[in-house]
Amino acid sequence: MKKTILILALAAVLAAACSGPVSPQDKLTANDKKINELIAQMTLEEKVNMLHSKTNMSSAGVERLGIADMNYADGPFGIREEGVPNGFQSAGWTLDSATYFPTGSALAATWSEELAYKYGTGMGKEARLRGKDVILGPAVNIQRLPVGGRTYEYLSEDPILSAALSLEYTKGVQDQGTAVCIKHFAVNNQETNRGSVNAILSERTLREIYLKPFERAIIEGGAMSVMPAYNKVNGDYCSENEHLLNEILRGEWGFKGFTVSDWGGTHSTMGAMLHGLNVQMTGSNYLGQPVIDSIKAGKLTEDLVDEKVRQILRVRFAIEPVPADVANTVMTSQPESQDIARQVAEKSIVLLKNEGKVLPISKDVKTIAVIGQNAVLKTQSGGMGAGVKALYEVTPLAGIEKRAAQAGVEVSYAPGYKNFPGRRWGRGPAAPETNPLVASAIDEPADPFLMSEACEAAANADLVIFFGGTNKSIETEGSDRQNMDLPCGQNELVKALKAVNPNLVTVLISGGPTDLCELEPVSPAIVQGWWNGTEGGTALAEVLFGDIAPSGKLPFTFPAKLEDSPAYAMGNFPAKNAGGDLFSLMYRPDVMKMTREERQKLIDSMPKPESHYTEEFYVGYRWFDTRQVKPMYAFGHGLSYVEFDYEDMKATAGKDAVKVTFQLENEGSMPADEVVQLYVHRVDSQVEWPAKELKAFQRVSLNAGETKTVTLEIPFKDLRYWNEATNAWDLEHGKLQLLLGSASDDIRETAEVTI
Repeated sequence: MKKTILILALAAVLAAACSGPVSPQDKLTANDKKINELIAQMTLEEKVNMLHSKTNMSSAGVERLGIADMNYADGPFGIREEGVPNGFQSAGWTLDSATYFPTGSALAATWSEELAYKYGTGMGKEARLRGKDVILGPAVNIQRLPVGGRTYEYLSEDPILSAALSLEYTKGVQDQGTAVCIKHFAVNNQETNRGSVNAILSERTLREIYLKPFERAIIEGGAMSVMPAYNKVNGDYCSENEHLLNEILRGEWGFKGFTVSDWGGTHSTMGAMLHGLNVQMTGSNYLGQPVIDSIKAGKLTEDLVDEKVRQILRVRFAIEPVPADVANTVMTSQPESQDIARQVAEKSIVLLKNEGKVLPISKDVKTIAVIGQNAVLKTQSGGMGAGVKALYEVTPLAGIEKRAAQAGVEVSYAPGYKNFPGRRWGRGPAAPETNPLVASAIDEPADPFLMSEACEAAANADLVIFFGGTNKSIETEGSDRQNMDLPCGQNELVKALKAVNPNLVTVLISGGPTDLCELEPVSPAIVQGWWNGTEGGTALAEVLFGDIAPSGKLPFTFPAKLEDSPAYAMGNFPAKNAGGDLFSLMYRPDVMKMTREERQKLIDSMPKPESHYTEEFYVGYRWFDTRQVKPMYAFGHGLSYVEFDYEDMKATAGKDAVKVTFQLENEGSMPADEVVQLYVHRVDSQVEWPAKELKAFQRVSLNAGETKTVTLEIPFKDLRYWNEATNAWDLEHGKLQLLLGSASDDIRETAEVTI
């Protein structure tokens, strides 16, 4: 008997060895036998009931069979507070204050896969404390427009950087027992007409640029759910797009989980059922009774419903439900997550300019004038998009005051300019604004009294720190910015500050790029501070006072002017006809102040424009470098308080990858991180390529005076292009020039290989 057991065990080991490693997606099928047995016990009505929302943030299970509901958590940068069952209004709970993590563009500015993973673990753990099964994130669409309303949520203009961070975020969340819902699939690059716009682009552009972050998170990270975007891609809504959902996602990438529409993003019964959607959020007008009626009429089959339920249950079996008496029993925000948020903020801060080494703050500085409302305004919420009810948020001023007190430095504050509260929702004129610190228009000139007060404070200080930028109502889901201008007379104010005190530092608090043409010449030092989460003020003070060296790098280009960016230069944005926003019209009657009938009329009359991606794969720095257009600050740019030396670059092309090694030295007197970047230029290519493309990167930590050997690898699969003639990936053989440097416009070493 023992011999038989031993033989069987050995056979099982051999079979496992021969079958090879199980892919992250294939792991979802482990319970298919049990799932099929459950499906056989369900009525058609019970199965169809799983294909649509139960509440605003859940979809149904089957209670009599012990199948728990699926509970969703909104917000890719913090677990959103609990809302009422059928709306987004607060439920008024006390334990749902979460950690506010730095937003997507800040995470991307770290260029750190390690921190992206930690970020995901923090999100995943806090979701479990709230009893949530699925996080509606990460949001990974490519930043195509400098003015995009969700630039702050998304990661980068570059697919390699976005894909690497998306993968690690996904793994971090799912390793904690929470599923991700990676979004918005796909080509969701504008908020203007997002509910109806048709994004038209070539297959090569789609594959090489816009799908890469999704592809890696799904194939390598095992992302368990996917949210189709509101928009159309090449003629079909994403929620019923055969090419995206069935051919690519499930067919080529082997996706085994389920898809859930964006809220209000389902458009038909037959289209959704036949072309890849599993769950309608919210409502049941498409994937409810109409599905049952269609089966009775012979238009759909129950087998199709079974397959969709099977895909949902795979995730349900993979994610253990949190019992109701366990969920929401402790505060959502936990110290370990707060520490992760601080680490990300510290590594995200980008030193754009440091003329005369104004930073770090000199020990000779005894008085600091902090000017600008962005030093005190909190960024955890605002606008139309998901926010976070943060347990606490350290503002920039609070961080500076605390650190200054340790050094015996006196800090004064003046608001300097009015704050624009954002888009005016609803009909009719806004009520007269009586608050002297609130602007009635985004382009309102500088207020003379506030400017005079600020200049007086600046004149009496050793150092001026001006806080400019935007806010969460100016950069918001549901609308794109009209321009990149600094609002409310900030340019006028900073010039006045420079006139009274040339010892000036500017800190920009924003999610995306701003127009710095007027500010850059007058500010000796400029720091990009982002919407940096619950510990943002702490991290910023550490960098300003030199406790740590700045090490963030821009994840997107800062154009000198908006018209230089590719979508504008090609005349592809903005469209002439803009309508209402689908989400706000459907789900935010509290801000729209319209009747349901009025809102539905606007939905029905929404324009259906086309957005032509004729710039193709020349997105971001690819465009600027190829067209030789000088930006204000280049992709990958970011200074430090130390200098780094790159030497002894060696490159080889192996069987499956290009390998590069070099020596990196910290020539300064303090520990610092450098983000090394490896770009590729094709030599004598027969295929069209941008001038250079990022293909590998690494964050390297070095002590003062330390030298390290750094190794970077470029897998051949990342050097392929989508051959539209054969409709497949192809590798062009020939010479590659490898460009190693500290930014896309700061190349230190070069080498050549042949593949």
